[in-house]
Amino acid sequence: MKKLLIVLSVMACVAGAVAVLGGSVFAGSLPKLDPMPEALSNNAVATIKAGKVRLVYSFLGIGEKKTWNAISNRAFELNLSTGKWVELRSVPGVAGRLAASAIAVKDQVYLVGGYVVDGQGVEATLPDLNSYVPEVHRWYRGADVPVPVDDAVIGAYRDRYIYLISGWSKTDAVKNVQVYDTEKDRWTQATPIPGTPVFGHAGGILGDTIVVVDGAYKNPAGTNPKYVASEECWMGKIDHKNPGKIRWSKLPAHPGAARYRIAAGSDDKGKRIYFTGGTDNPYNFDGVGYNGRASEPSAMTFAFNVRSEKWETLNAETPEPTMDHRGLVVTPEGLLVVGGMAKGQQVTGKVSVVEDRAKDQ
Repeated sequence: MKKLLIVLSVMACVAGAVAVLGGSVFAGSLPKLDPMPEALSNNAVATIKAGKVRLVYSFLGIGEKKTWNAISNRAFELNLSTGKWVELRSVPGVAGRLAASAIAVKDQVYLVGGYVVDGQGVEATLPDLNSYVPEVHRWYRGADVPVPVDDAVIGAYRDRYIYLISGWSKTDAVKNVQVYDTEKDRWTQATPIPGTPVFGHAGGILGDTIVVVDGAYKNPAGTNPKYVASEECWMGKIDHKNPGKIRWSKLPAHPGAARYRIAAGSDDKGKRIYFTGGTDNPYNFDGVGYNGRASEPSAMTFAFNVRSEKWETLNAETPEPTMDHRGLVVTPEGLLVVGGMAKGQQVTGKVSVVEDRAKDQ
């Protein structure tokens, strides 16, 4: 009888720790999450499971001054069991980078591309591919990206291939979809993305489905402003027999206005790709738009449901929205936004939890 009472008590505690929000189940809650040791924006963000512990990574980015010499090469790791950050060995390279992309495959976190800025404001896109192995706390160098890009969309397929989709390369955005085989340390070119090549777009891969939205491109009407937000949304279907073959189709517009540098992340369990924040006014690294006006973050959070192939509005008034993102971490407790720029172009180190309010359809 005592054993039965204990079991019932435990079950009651578990049930009390589960919150149901709009049809999505949240098992328990996260501990208090400390802010990053340094406030950073445009930092590449990724997550990996190490045993029973989920780790979140922040690489590179720009600090509060938002100047060329505030660009960082620092690397941090957040343990979601404790809510605490630790600093790792700096990202390899002679300088910090912006607009790099990060993704986890198996037991490694891969960091790809990005650009450096010198004291005269000259920008250079890099072909670097580095991987971090948490188990041994070491960085390794992989094969260079054939067409160097920054501000690209990244995604993983079959826990082996990394897709780098469109992005800025030296003088303009490119349509390239570049595929890295993590087992062979080799890059190949896949079916290019249709439509207008962009940079600062957002998206991800879920199963064999790729979704990419928005970003910026050269203003066809002239140079004032030099770049404008793209309204194009695309879905790609990866061929099961040939990872380099993608069947692209155009998607209808997503909820809210077209935006730049949205935080995006994929959820295999919920079969959704999530999007939050960003801005409708494309800008350079200082948060000032190419039109000369200061950019402000959007409060819209939405998702693409891969099962129904439809958009879902999750929250049109997300509290404390941010922009200038390079990734979103999806957890059972919610969506984690790591750093970024808050209202007034203020660089933050906060880790915000955006609730998943998606409803199964």
